[in-house]
Amino acid sequence: MKITLITLILVAVFRLSVAQHDPQLKHGRTAIVHLFEWRWADITAECERFLGPNGYGGVQISPLNEHIIIKGPWRPWWQRYQPTGPGNENELCDMIRRCNNVGVNIYVDAVINHMCGTGGGEGTHSSCGNRKYFPSVPFNGWDFNDNKCRAGSGNIKNYGDANQVRDCRLVGLLDLALGKDDVRGKVPGFMNKLIDMGVAGFRVDACKHMCPADLQAVYGRLRNLNTKRFPGGARPFIFQEVIDLGGEPITSREYFHLGRVTEFKYGISSPFMTNRPCLLFWNWGERWGFMPNGNALVFVDNQDNQRGHGAGGASIVTFWDARLHKMAVGYMLAHPYGVTRVMSSFRWDRRFENGKVSELEMMNMVKFRNVVNGQPHSNWCENNQVAFGRGNRGFIVFNNDDWNLDMTLNTGMPGGTYCDMISGQKGNGRCTGKQIHVAGDGRAHFKISNRDEDPFLAIHAESKL
Repeated sequence: MKITLITLILVAVFRLSVAQHDPQLKHGRTAIVHLFEWRWADITAECERFLGPNGYGGVQISPLNEHIIIKGPWRPWWQRYQPTGPGNENELCDMIRRCNNVGVNIYVDAVINHMCGTGGGEGTHSSCGNRKYFPSVPFNGWDFNDNKCRAGSGNIKNYGDANQVRDCRLVGLLDLALGKDDVRGKVPGFMNKLIDMGVAGFRVDACKHMCPADLQAVYGRLRNLNTKRFPGGARPFIFQEVIDLGGEPITSREYFHLGRVTEFKYGISSPFMTNRPCLLFWNWGERWGFMPNGNALVFVDNQDNQRGHGAGGASIVTFWDARLHKMAVGYMLAHPYGVTRVMSSFRWDRRFENGKVSELEMMNMVKFRNVVNGQPHSNWCENNQVAFGRGNRGFIVFNNDDWNLDMTLNTGMPGGTYCDMISGQKGNGRCTGKQIHVAGDGRAHFKISNRDEDPFLAIHAESKL
C-alpha cells in the first residue's frame, strides 16, 4: 500500500493532538487545583507546604500577562482577562521550578483570543483604546479582525452566527486575527517561552471565539515539554474553555481533536443541587450527554460561573453553600469521569452566610482519587442515597436526603477496619475520625445523619488499619 505525504502529515497531527490530552501528571497524581488569583510566591509556598506532600498533581494559575487596570475602589477579577502585553518574569521561574520539584505541574491560563477593550484605560504595561497599538508584543491595527466582523457595532450580537462569534469583539475586547501568520507566530512564541521555563500546559481562554484551524496552527508550533521536568517527546497539556450547553452552532466537539475541553454541563447537573434519587446517577458521565471521557476536563465551579458570569446561573454550587459544595467536589473526585479540577477561590459579596470548605476533606478526597485511579465504577447503591465503589480500592457514601441513612452496603472492599477520610484520617495506627468495619464478604454498615455538616463517608485501600 502506498503511503502518501498527506497520510504521514495526518498521522503526525493526530499523534500530536492525542498527546495534548494528557495532563502529564507525575507520581500517580490525578487532580488539578485552580489557585485563582494567588500570587506566585504564595503558590510556591502552597506547593511545598501542602499540595506536593498531599498528592495534588497540578496548579492552574491565573493569566500572567500585563493587563488593563480598572480604576476605582474595587478592581474586578476580570481585568486579568484584558491583556496589554507580556508579564513580568519575577518569581515566575522560581515558582515553576520549586512546584515541579515537589511533583506539582503548572498550567498557565492563556488569553490568546483578544487584547483589552476599546473603551480605553491604563494597563500594567501599556494603555488600551481604539488606537490598537501594543508595542511590547508588538501588535498593531492590522493584527485584529475588525475587517472580518459582519456586525455593524464590531461586537458579537448574535451567538447563532458562528462567523460573528469568531470574528467580532467579545464584550468589546479587541479580537486578534489568528488567521494571520504574523499573529500565529507571536502567540506560540509567548507560550514556548513558558514551556522552556517548565510549565506543563495551558488552559486556553475563550476557545469558542477562535476557529479550530487557527488554534491547530498555534498548537502545532508549540515545543515539546522541557525534558528536565518531563519525559522526552511529551506534549503540553491543552484544555480549552468552550461553553457548550447546546442550542448554538459552535459545539465543543469541534475542538476535541486539539486537546481536552471544559465540560460546563458537569457542574450544572450536580447530583447535590436537588434531592434526586440516586438511581438517576448510576450512568453519570457520557450517557448524561457529557462529552467523551477522554476529552473532558471537569469542575464543580470556576472563576466565571461562581460569580454569575458565563454558563450555569443558579445551578452552580459554590463555597457559599459549603455543605453541598463539599459533597459535589467529593463526588467529582471519587467518580472516574474526566480530568478533575478543584477550585480555590476567594470571598465575594453574596447574600448568604459565608461557608467553609475544609482543607482536610478535599486533601483526603484527592488522595482517594489517587488510590482508586484506574479502577472501575462499581457497587452502585439500590436505595435513595448515593453510594458507589471503585473496584476493590475505594467506596464512598453520600446522604443528601431528608432522612437518616442507616443501611448495610456491599463495598467490594477486602475485610478489615478502615478510617473514614471525611471525618478524619489514618495516623499512628488509628483513626482520628470514624471507623468503618468491612466484613469478609465486603459488606459494611453505614450511618449518616441528614443533619451532619459533612453527610458523606469515604474509605480506600490505604485507609485500612
